[in-house]
Amino acid sequence: MTRGGRDKDRDEPERRCIATGESQPKAGLIRFVVGPEGQVIPDLLERLPGRGIWVSADRAAVEKAVKKGLFARAARQPVQTGDLVSALEAGLGRRVVDLLSLARKGGAAVAGFEKVKDWLVKDQAEVLIQACDGSERGKTKLRPPEPVNAGDTTFIGCLTAAELGLAFGREHVIHAALAAGGLTARVVDEARKLSGIRGQIGGRAAGKDTKDA
Repeated sequence: MTRGGRDKDRDEPERRCIATGESQPKAGLIRFVVGPEGQVIPDLLERLPGRGIWVSADRAAVEKAVKKGLFARAARQPVQTGDLVSALEAGLGRRVVDLLSLARKGGAAVAGFEKVKDWLVKDQAEVLIQACDGSERGKTKLRPPEPVNAGDTTFIGCLTAAELGLAFGREHVIHAALAAGGLTARVVDEARKLSGIRGQIGGRAAGKDTKDA
């Protein structure tokens, strides 16, 4: 397994995005299905029955699929999309928070500036997580771990302080870290999708000054 990422598998199944027309590994796409009443439903766990419709985990791609009627074309029937992007963003946010909460309960995640700093110094941290609306000045005091392999994800910055707080049982959290193994790869994969839907891939989003937590 790559550091802070998924197992590298050359035979990983690929799917074609209906918005871009490109085929890529499933990890970079989101599966949708059409419900019994014609509603388009994000299938984040990829378990719902029905023919899967795949779209890149990118806000522009999903918006294009909705605007151009590509879901209806792929499903070969009239469909209802509603506010699909907002529903997708909310679902992915809950998914990442839930996974982080499980990682915390398993001892694979910590929160708080000093604890995270200690993990980074001791090379226990595989992934640094920082709230997108936290103080930029405070966040720059910590640096993500160096990636072992090109393309490894060692930083997550798509969650708000309130969302991180939910994962750690606090009002808000600015700094958190994940250890190797366990649920880390799944957190990274789902956070990457959430970043794409929120348009926050790469970099650190500046925010108002918030007390480090």
